[in-house]
Parts: sequence; structure tokens; C-alpha cells
Amino acid sequence: MIAERKLKADIKEEEDGFRGANAEWRPREPVAYAPIFVWPPRPRDLIKWTFSYPGFLWPWNSVYLLVTVATWFYLQPSLERCAHFHPAWITQMFMRNLGLLWLISGGWHLLLYTLKLQGTKRKYDPNWPTLRAKRFLFDSQLWDNIFWSCVSGCTIWTAYEVAFMWAYANDLLPYADWVTNPVYCAVWLCLIPFWREFHFYWIHRAIHWKPLYRAVHYLHHKNVNPGPWSGLAMHPVEHLIYFSVLLIHWIVPSHPIHMLFNAQHTALTPAGGHHGFDGPVLNGKLPTGSYFHYLHHRHFHVNYGEATLPLDKIFGTFHDGLSDMEERPEAQPPVQD
Repeated sequence: MIAERKLKADIKEEEDGFRGANAEWRPREPVAYAPIFVWPPRPRDLIKWTFSYPGFLWPWNSVYLLVTVATWFYLQPSLERCAHFHPAWITQMFMRNLGLLWLISGGWHLLLYTLKLQGTKRKYDPNWPTLRAKRFLFDSQLWDNIFWSCVSGCTIWTAYEVAFMWAYANDLLPYADWVTNPVYCAVWLCLIPFWREFHFYWIHRAIHWKPLYRAVHYLHHKNVNPGPWSGLAMHPVEHLIYFSVLLIHWIVPSHPIHMLFNAQHTALTPAGGHHGFDGPVLNGKLPTGSYFHYLHHRHFHVNYGEATLPLDKIFGTFHDGLSDMEERPEAQPPVQD
């Protein structure tokens, strides 16, 4: 346990974590991966992680799946309309996606940054977003992030979905039907978050290649102290690369719901991973946050992926946050599975 280790002199232990000399907050335990790819296998832990709260299914993957199902039945143009490009149905999809983006990213911002219902409790960086800084558009981190998320991010996200809906409507893609292949469709739906994480690790490492970073990814990393709108605040070229996660549906037989779940998961989850707080928040009721990814923004060359697939651990780019707090980095124990 980290509480039993020798902490740096400027690290102060609190009830729910640690505060450094700069008042930066860290959770009590080091970052650890989900108990999936471990040896020997831990079936009990795997089942608990899959079905418990919080875990793989509950709450967030279930929330995003419900959003997708509601989208498909109530907010999605019919396939017949999508057979021919027309401004009406394309605009409908763009406005729907824009509304979802404001609901999720804007909702987190409202709760945590406007109303400040959490205060700075469990906030990684105690400072609030930069209000006046020349490096951001409009000299504002918030409005810069909103601009790139909505104008570039939502547009390219929608463009991908439009292309796929047109292709599905014209029988150009391998199709999976829920009536005739219910087990396959259900399994593929559950695998999409893993595919998205696998894809994200590799494209994220690619855009950290110095030429691509200087031309593209630097824009996202201007957010040293990220907020909810920072998650999708990217250069348009990065948005094209980021949403290329959907191209798998050109190869793997899928229903449009699979594509929409993949797209919405990719577009909406970054808000929860960038809002700068560690869950549970709001009086301990809501699990959220990603200290795993916050460490990437802090240290730059670590934690390119997420905390489910151990790709960073396999390829030597994992940081569990522990050495930041220990007196002697060389005393860091092996990464906990």
C-alpha cells in the first residue's frame, strides 16, 4: 500500500489522496490495469470488474450504449433517406451530434467548473482553466476548446457517420443483422470499447512523432490543465485520424448501431477523461475521471492508451503515478496487475 511507503517530504497525505507542494492532488493508490490480460488468470476479479459498479458495464459503457440506442430509434434519419446525400438529413445528424457534445462536455463543465459543485476536492490540478492566454484562440482556453470541439470535431465526426450511413443505405458495407445473428452482434458491441482503446493507443503514439506533434498534436497539448472541453479539442487532421477508428466497419460486418456506438463512444468519452477530477465526485456518487490519462498530460511520453488494455505496460510507456510520490524512484515496486 502506498500509505506504507516513504513519501517525499512535500507530499501530504489526506483522507482521500495526496497533495504535493504545488497542491496537485493524486489518488491514494497507483494506477492499475483492469484484471483482463493477467497471468495467472483471476476470473473472480474479472467477473467483478465486468459487472460491478463501477466497472466495465456500469455505469459509463451502459450510459453511452443507451445514448446510441436512443439515437438510433429517435434521432437517426432512416436508411432510405440516407441513400442520397441531402442537406436535410445531414444537418439533422450534425445538430444531433452537436447537442450530444454539449450535453456531455457542457454538462461536465456546468457541474464541475461553472457551478463548482465539487470545489477543488479530488481535482488533479487545483488551478482553474486559463482565462487569458495568447496561446489559445480568443485568448481563452475554454472558448478555444469549444471552438475546436464543435467546429472541427463535431463536423468531422458527423462526416464519418454520414459517409457510413450512405454506404449502409446503398449496400456497400458488410452488414450484420440483429435478428439473424444476435449473439455475434451482441459480442461485437461489447468488443467495440476494446477496439477503440487499441486503435487509440497506436494513433496516439503516431501523432507524438515529432513532425506530426509539431504540426498537429501540439494543439491538444496546449491544455496542460485540461477541462471537459479539452478532450475533443484537436487539430482537424488529428480529428481525421482519431475518428478513423470507424474504418473497421468497412471490414468487419456490423449493424449501423455498432458504427454509431463506436462513433459516439469515441466522441463523448474524452470529456470524462479530461475534466481534471478523480471520481467518485459529487458527494461520492459518481465514478469518473482518468488519472491514467492525466499523467500523460503531465509527463507527455507515458500512458498513450487507457487503463483496460495493458499496451503501455507491454511497450514500456506505462506510468502508475507512484514514483511521483515516493522518496526514491528506484524503490518503485513492480506494476500491480
